[in-house]
Amino acid sequence: MLLGDYQNAFAQALLAEDAGSAAPALRRLVTQPGFAVYRNTVLKGCIDALQANFPAVARLVGEEWFRAAASVYARRELPVEPTLLIYGRTFPEFLANFKPADELPYLADVARVDRLWSEAHVAADDQMLDPASLTQLAPADMSRLTLRPHAATRWTWCDEHPVYTLWRRNRECGGDSEADIAWRGEGVLLTRPDGVVRPQTLPREGVAFLTACADGISIEGAAAAALEVQPATDLVALMNQFLRAGVFAAMQETRIGEN
Repeated sequence: MLLGDYQNAFAQALLAEDAGSAAPALRRLVTQPGFAVYRNTVLKGCIDALQANFPAVARLVGEEWFRAAASVYARRELPVEPTLLIYGRTFPEFLANFKPADELPYLADVARVDRLWSEAHVAADDQMLDPASLTQLAPADMSRLTLRPHAATRWTWCDEHPVYTLWRRNRECGGDSEADIAWRGEGVLLTRPDGVVRPQTLPREGVAFLTACADGISIEGAAAAALEVQPATDLVALMNQFLRAGVFAAMQETRIGEN
């Protein structure tokens, strides 16, 4: 058996329910007691990593429910990265299609924010845009330049659920969990201006603005996208929120053919 084939068969044997389903070349190995110990250790490591990477989800559903679901996921999706710090890339999608989670329709959205937090946490270091540089722009520059989001900036919008409120209360475990929740759509902005991930709520027009910037659209075009979503958008206030949070890394030329 080639080394690559052996490694793939070994990984599949870790997930097998019984030794009989392992590749013939591994049958003697997987029947040894030590292999069962190793398999259980690997599975526990994956479950522990998921619980650490999705703390808001774990608090919402309770440890027993979470670890049972994580066990199902881990048997389908072994880690592919050398670190477990970012394990669980597809866990939100798994929860969205996990039948036992049908009574918690917001769970996958909360998991997506947990995932975005991890991505912001491990993102590459980046420069931060000097707010003063924007004051020097001429009107014509607004259609020529685009704002590049910082490498650690993440954002999302959820139409159906107050995802920011649900996530924040369960992630930080210190908020006013007894207060009523206004059940409406919410957005989330995650930045890392000082080496620490900072979350805040984000209006839908802010999501539209940032998505346009990420797509290489000009500052003028991003403003138009925000106004299309919410004609009453206060663009000055929105930009101030972005600059205080350290959302952008730099300005650059708009890609040809986009505005």
